[in-house]
Order: sequence, then C-alpha cells, then structure tokens
Amino acid sequence: MTKDPAARKSAPPLLWAFSTYFAEGLPYILIRSLSTFFFRASGVSLEATGLTSLYGLPWIVKFLWAPYLDCFGTKRSWLLITQGLLVCFFGLITLLTSWSWALPVIALLFFLAAILAASHDTAIDGFYLEALTIEEQARYVGYRVMAYRIAMMFGSGVIVTIGSRIGWLWAFGLASLVLGLLFVFHLSLLPRCEQAGESIRQLVARIFTLPFVLVTVLVSLTVAAFTIRYGNSPQLAAFPFSNLVGLLLLFSLLLLVPLRTRLMAGIRKRPDSIFARSFLSFIDRDRITVIILFIICLRVGEFMLSSMVGPLFIDAGLKEHYGWISGAVGLPCSIVGAMAGGWLIARKGLRKVIWPFLLAQNLTNLVYMLLAFHLLGYGTRIIGGVAADAATNILLTCGVVAFDNLAGGLGTAVLMTFLMGLCKGDFKAAHYAIGTGLMSVAGVYAGSFSGFLVEWFGYALFFGLSFVFSLPAMALISFLPWQEVEDAA
Repeated sequence: MTKDPAARKSAPPLLWAFSTYFAEGLPYILIRSLSTFFFRASGVSLEATGLTSLYGLPWIVKFLWAPYLDCFGTKRSWLLITQGLLVCFFGLITLLTSWSWALPVIALLFFLAAILAASHDTAIDGFYLEALTIEEQARYVGYRVMAYRIAMMFGSGVIVTIGSRIGWLWAFGLASLVLGLLFVFHLSLLPRCEQAGESIRQLVARIFTLPFVLVTVLVSLTVAAFTIRYGNSPQLAAFPFSNLVGLLLLFSLLLLVPLRTRLMAGIRKRPDSIFARSFLSFIDRDRITVIILFIICLRVGEFMLSSMVGPLFIDAGLKEHYGWISGAVGLPCSIVGAMAGGWLIARKGLRKVIWPFLLAQNLTNLVYMLLAFHLLGYGTRIIGGVAADAATNILLTCGVVAFDNLAGGLGTAVLMTFLMGLCKGDFKAAHYAIGTGLMSVAGVYAGSFSGFLVEWFGYALFFGLSFVFSLPAMALISFLPWQEVEDAA
C-alpha cells in the first residue's frame, strides 16, 4: 500500500473496509430483492415483476467495463462517483414512489442503479486490493463479509418492514440517507493510496464501445418490458438472459486458453486495447483451465443447498420461525465464521486451510440431509407424527443453521482470498470481476435445477446429491497452481 501523497487524515483500514462493503451490500439487496417486493406490492403483474431478474445482469457482465475502471482515474474516484450517483438515484426513486404512473420510470431507475451498483462493487473490490497489502487483505476479509451481510439484513429486514408497514417513501428515504452518510464519510476519510491512470474525461472518447452499446440495448429492453406493467408475457419473464451471458463468459475464456500465447503477442503490439489486455492477462497463467473449473465448482453444492433451505422450512411447517432463526442464529454465526476464516488464512496460509474449510462448508449439505430425514422422511411435505413446532425440532434446526452459516463463513473467506490471489498487474478490478462472474455461472443453473431434483427425490436425497456435486471442487485443489496463488494468504 502506498502512502497518501497528500498526507491527509484517513480512516483506519478496519473501519473503511467495513463501511465500503456495507455500502456495497445495501444497493445490491435493494435492487435484487427489495425491488421485486416493491413492484409486486405496488400492483405490478407477476409477469412484469419476474423481469426484475434482469437487474442481476450488470453483475454478470461487469467484467466488460471493469478494465476501464483500472485504467482511468483511481478506484477511489470511481467508488465516490458511483456511490454519489447511487444516492441521487435512490433519492429520485424515493420522490417517485407516491405516484403509480411513475412505476415504469422507477423500473428504469432501478436498472440504471443496477449498472452503477455493479460498477460500484468493482471499484470497491479494486480499491481493497490496491489499498492493502496481501497480509492485510486476508486479515480484513472477515470484516468485509460481516459488513456485507449486515447490510443485506438491514435491507431485507429494516427497509422492507418500513416499506410494507409505514410506506415506501420512508423506506427508500432511509436507504438514501444511509448511503448519503456513507458517501460523506468516504469522501472525507477514505485514504488516497493509488497512482492515477489516464484522466476519466478521456473515457468519454470511448463511450460508444461494445460495453456501452450493450448497456443501451438492455436499458431499452427493460423500459419496454415495464412500460406494459400488466402485460402477459411469461416467456419473456422466464428468459434466462443473465444465464446465457454467464455461459458466454465461460466458453469465451475456455476457447481462448489454447490461443493465449499468440493473442498476447498481438496484444503487446497494441497497448491501447484495454479490454483485450485485461481479458487475456487473466487467462495468461499456468493451469488456467483448472482455475476456471475450480471457481465454477467451488460453490455448486452451496448454491444448490441455499436455493432449497427456504422451501424446506416452509414444507416442514417452520415458516414462522425462518426469519428469527436466520437473523438471530444465522447472521452471528456467519460473521464469526468469516472473521475466523480470515484470521486463520492470514495466520496459516490459504493452502493449509482451504481443504478443511471447504470440507466443513460442504458437510453442511449432509447435515441438512439428516435434518430433512428427521422432519420429512423421504418426502417433500411434513410426515405424520412429526410436530414441526416442537421445541426439539426447533433446537435441531437452530443447530443446523448455526453450523451452516459458520461453515459458510469459512468458505466465503476461502473464496474471496483465492480470487484476490488471481488479481495481478494493472487489472486487479477486472480480474476480480471476471472471477465473480465465473462463480455466478454455477449459481444460476444450480438454483434452476434444484426444484426439479427435490420434486423427484425429496429434500433429504437432494441434499445428499448436492454434497456429491461439491466434491469436484475439493478434488481440484491438488491440481491448482499454488505457486501463483499461495501468496494471497
């Protein structure tokens, strides 16, 4: 980490690591989850409400513009620019919530805010990598996870409750206020520790490149979809657009692997090709195919599990207990797991702890299998003779949720540290964006097929099967190029 050239007072890393990742998590939960709740509560049709899934697309394709955040200005500048714009967008949404005619406009604002929020995430991740040493990155990873999860609980709990009981004006107003206070704090006390790239103004000359054309097309699609608020278009609502983009990223990287030597030689003759340089520098490393497969497989079992935990609670008659168990038991355990994981990785090194951490994360699937057998037998509905509201079953469920979140925190620490170890050179933000984009490929498809598997096999056998799907990632650990990534620990 370089020193602040202006020698200005700045917040300690522990504090700004927490505040920036809280600021990262809050817009995400507002756009991805609260927007769906808001539009449905406002009378929007199920078909149009289903189109809110398109809001997740910028997080999948953010690797398209991440290289420009690396090469123009500083990550701190981008962080503040996008954060300030998010405050304005949510402030405008707040003012429009009182008028039903403004719902299509609010839909557009949410999509534009999604693009800003995805860019905001990229800037924060890049700033974290630039501002901290490798040892500090591992040390504070637990605070990142803690802040992000608290922000998500704040958005899905406090903001939603205020919106549904008091009014959406107050809900979005509070969200805007919190983001505004964070913006003022970061503007004043975020350290200046980067060497600036080209001026951000020069980026205007490149405004019509492919990423921005893509954004324009997607904005037009979203506006058209939400303008017909009560339209009947389930086929469009179910169109797996973000899934398709994620697969395109995966296949593009795999196809470029055998050609990377020739392509890198050509790229060196054109130093102005920012996107190509960032994309190819990610795959220009030893055993890149193993790395890509490991990232994709790393959380398959976890994604399958998480997509069906909520339905398990409902079908086991525990719906009224889901909220308080997740908040009072799950959240503290996930924070403890993430902080313990970050501390142990910083102390022992990633290579020594990755296998036991991932084993603990994936054993959660078997623990849920035993719980499902106890509550439901082989079926998908509560069986006779099981009192789902009995104290014993609630205590068992609390124990399983506690272990799930504790082990999940360890796994999250592994994931973040591993991805940080892959970020190199002048494109750290872009490399991190590519890594998270690859990770999401498994998530969208694992969740899509989970419901069918539960219907076919029942919850218990499904959770056992999800453990089997987690084994390839653990098997690939021995084949990773540790010489390159072990310094991240």
